[in-house]
Formats: sequence, structure tokens, C-alpha cells
Amino acid sequence: MAHRITRDDVAHVARLALLDLTEEELGRYTDQLAAVLEHAEDVEALDLGDVPPTSLPIPLRNVLRRDELGVELDRDEVLSQAPAVQDGRFRVPAILGEEP
Repeated sequence: MAHRITRDDVAHVARLALLDLTEEELGRYTDQLAAVLEHAEDVEALDLGDVPPTSLPIPLRNVLRRDELGVELDRDEVLSQAPAVQDGRFRVPAILGEEP
């Protein structure tokens, strides 16, 4: 095992993240982070020289469905059910203070 993380290390990271941790939280997070780092060391120690790189754990081919024409909705009928319409389109409330 390489360097074990200390309470001071966790306190330093907490300060960088602008977190105000109690002494109890420092102890708990030190133990939790140490466990995560030990697991990462275990994974790093694996011999993966013969394992090809992959982007997905299972092989996938053509996961998208075919683009096929279906039943079209009538534009006027759909717009007639909208709470607000403007210039043949749905009118929605402005967001983020933008003016319509």
C-alpha cells in the first residue's frame, strides 16, 4: 500500500472545496476516502495488458431504431389544444429573464 490519506489531507481538500467539516465528519470521510483509494490501488494492480480497451462492457451494434414514417398529427388540431399559440407555434413562457 502506498501513502495512506490523513485527516490533514482530508481537511485540506475540504478547505479547497469550501467545506466546513466537523471533527466527526473529518474522521468519517478520512476512513471512507482511504477505502476508496485502497480499492483504486487494487484495480491499478490488475494485469490488464492482454485486455483490449473498450468503451462499453458489452458489445452493441446499431442500437438506434430505423427511421420510419408513421402517422402524422394534424398541426392545427395539435395547436388547438395548446394553452398559447403564436405564429403557428407553441408559445411558452420566457425563461431566464429573456423578453419574448
